Amino acid sequence: MHLMHGTKNEAYSRYVGRKAVFLMLAGVLLVLISLVSISKGAANLPLQEVAKALLGYDVAKRYELIVWNIRLPQVLAAIVAGAGLSLSGAVMQSVLRNPLGSPFTLGISHAAAFGAAFAVMILGSGTMASSQVGAITLSNPYLTTGMAFIFSMAASGLIVGISRMRGATPEVMVLCGVALGALFTAGTMFLQFFADDVQLAAMVFWTFGDVGRASWSELGVLSFITLSASAYFLINSWNYNAVDAGDETARGLGVRVQRVRIWGMLVSSLVTSVAVAFLGIIGFVGLVCPHMVRRMIGGDNRFLLPASMLLGAILLLASDTVARLLLAPHLLPVSILTAFMGAPVFLALIIRGYAK
Repeated sequence: MHLMHGTKNEAYSRYVGRKAVFLMLAGVLLVLISLVSISKGAANLPLQEVAKALLGYDVAKRYELIVWNIRLPQVLAAIVAGAGLSLSGAVMQSVLRNPLGSPFTLGISHAAAFGAAFAVMILGSGTMASSQVGAITLSNPYLTTGMAFIFSMAASGLIVGISRMRGATPEVMVLCGVALGALFTAGTMFLQFFADDVQLAAMVFWTFGDVGRASWSELGVLSFITLSASAYFLINSWNYNAVDAGDETARGLGVRVQRVRIWGMLVSSLVTSVAVAFLGIIGFVGLVCPHMVRRMIGGDNRFLLPASMLLGAILLLASDTVARLLLAPHLLPVSILTAFMGAPVFLALIIRGYAK
């Protein structure tokens, strides 16, 4: 009996140990990519100078300005946005029990984008002008984020409602997301139709997801929302594991399934709306990363959620670095690269899944 108990403990220790090693390696990789990303760009900086600037040592004024005013906010925005979008996708896939759930595929990103565009163009929360951080300067980012949140919550409410209908399959829910995405995209195009040339150009450019447009103040709001949401999700990771086993099983374990599902969608939509309002639409990160992590370390949400955050941050940061260097000195919006990479990766995951 003692031998069997000891064997189970050893197996569980190995189970946890493998996942802990994965998380540590991912964390180290994220730090290394961050240093490389800060050093690379239109002006290449030596890595040792980057490290000195970050640690507060005396460096050339030019290096200090580039690191602290340009590169570091962009790198941190990529890390926070990638982590938040990937985490939101993992939670949506869990609470909806839908492997295709993500802010992008369920139309929530498009809904948030419409809300932000509505606030900018109708409520006057943005100034259409060229600046160092993009073609649109948000004079009232909180109003913009609020409207993005309202419309993303409307989309989430519809999806949760459909998920409660008897016989609603994952395919039906994905088709609903496609329909919502088309609806809100049409709404954004309707606003663009009545815009003048400058506003139209600015809105089209704003729709491209670009982490380079985040300033320190916007980064602070995005970081606060993402960290708060991640804490909430990690606290509820056991509940998500129970929901993954089925609604009846979860209820038998004492989980209030509807409450967990609604609040999971609510908080995921908040993270998505803030990211979209500040950075634009960045697709496929929330869809692909949780699937990649699930294949590598399994579906236990205690480890899946933090690992999804790390992999999402790595993927978006690496994509942003490549996009910055690909057409240098011109800057390519990172959303274009994530779509180019995300689509074939996701198709490969689907093909491998059906091949088994």
